[in-house]
Amino acid sequence: MNKWRAGSGTAAAFVVAAMIAGLSGCGGSQYTFVRDSGGGTYFKVPAAWQKVDQKQVDAAVLGDPSSATSQVLKQLTWTVAYDGHMQPSINHVMSSVPGGPDEPFALAIVRTLTKDQASDVSLNYLRNIMNFPVAATKEERTKMEENPEYPYKSFELTADEVLEGENGVKGVRVQFNLRYMGGPVQTFMQTSYVSADGGKTSTFLIRCSATCFQQREAELGAIAQSFKVKSNIG
Repeated sequence: MNKWRAGSGTAAAFVVAAMIAGLSGCGGSQYTFVRDSGGGTYFKVPAAWQKVDQKQVDAAVLGDPSSATSQVLKQLTWTVAYDGHMQPSINHVMSSVPGGPDEPFALAIVRTLTKDQASDVSLNYLRNIMNFPVAATKEERTKMEENPEYPYKSFELTADEVLEGENGVKGVRVQFNLRYMGGPVQTFMQTSYVSADGGKTSTFLIRCSATCFQQREAELGAIAQSFKVKSNIG
């Protein structure tokens, strides 16, 4: 995992709601409202979902915390994850607990890009930002899956929508199924935005088993749609 249409009226209403809630899910709210450290990216998750230990999240996204590369990335990256399971774990980002409850998982990543990265940003860059083969051709996916060590099998893209945000913010929302490490089919909904100047990306990944996703599609879709960015995230 080391290197998943915003209406202005809706966004404004969401900001007001988040401010009232204090961005903490307090006051009996059914949701926890979350905002990144820069204040440009925000979303909501059910209040019952628990925040995953931040050290776990950073280790998964940034790599070995003692490495120089990880320390540099940490200066450029904001992360947070929420788990519907009673015992939250970063491991649930890819699959449910074997033999246990089937609960959703959400991961958000906001990253400031280097000049070289910013020059390469495209909609396909956003589609592949979590290293899933979303923009790959069928032939490319088949070749990758022929490798017995390749972790993502039976990949199926089921939705692909281009998003238009405020003042030049662009994004994509994709949904796909796959089997991870030979396990049951999982469904992912990934929303990614890039700032107008190409300098910052914001990504929100929601995962649940295919069965779970079908049963809770309306709920999970609403959570994905709550993921917004301001026009000045760059």
